[in-house]
Amino acid sequence: MMKSGTTPQPNIPEEHDLLHELVHHAELPHTAFSTRIDRVIRAIGASISWIWLLLVAIIITNVSMRYLFGEGRIEFEEIQWHLYSIGFLLGLSYCMESDDHVRVDVLYERFSLRTKAWVELFGTLFLLLPFLLLLLRYSVPFFSYAWSINEVSDAPGGLPARWVIKSFLIIGVILLIVITCSRLSRVTAYLFGRPAALPAASNKTGG
Repeated sequence: MMKSGTTPQPNIPEEHDLLHELVHHAELPHTAFSTRIDRVIRAIGASISWIWLLLVAIIITNVSMRYLFGEGRIEFEEIQWHLYSIGFLLGLSYCMESDDHVRVDVLYERFSLRTKAWVELFGTLFLLLPFLLLLLRYSVPFFSYAWSINEVSDAPGGLPARWVIKSFLIIGVILLIVITCSRLSRVTAYLFGRPAALPAASNKTGG
């Protein structure tokens, strides 16, 4: 109960509610397909997040060796951007699954949910998917050539098997295509009822 003489306080949204409103623009229904795919992508994202701790440890080790012992290692320099590349490329799909990627909205945030869904449908079909397929088309020979010659670092003492790091470009793009299809299934479920949307309780559990 409110004590007499006190002024009623306005219902101010909590900080995390405001953040959710800012970054999760379209609350679309989930489908059986999107639930399965999103679960896998979240698991990959949670696993790959540990790579940042490893990256920080290597940076600290390399800096300590350079400034305390006067001995820098080119392998440590290269493994840093290798780990950063892996974390970035595999983290893109997780970012899209959680809808936490950066948007520059001028009109979109003012649209209704149905209008947002149409924007996502056309943007996905005519912009995002063609771009990802084009990127995949050129990343395959990029990797294949490095693998065929067993490409190594140009730097003396650098890391061998550079094709390994280049393979993550293909993996990252494929994961992005898969999560894009998952998102597309949610959009079409909302707009056209196909595939069938899961009940709201299942959405909370699976999504």
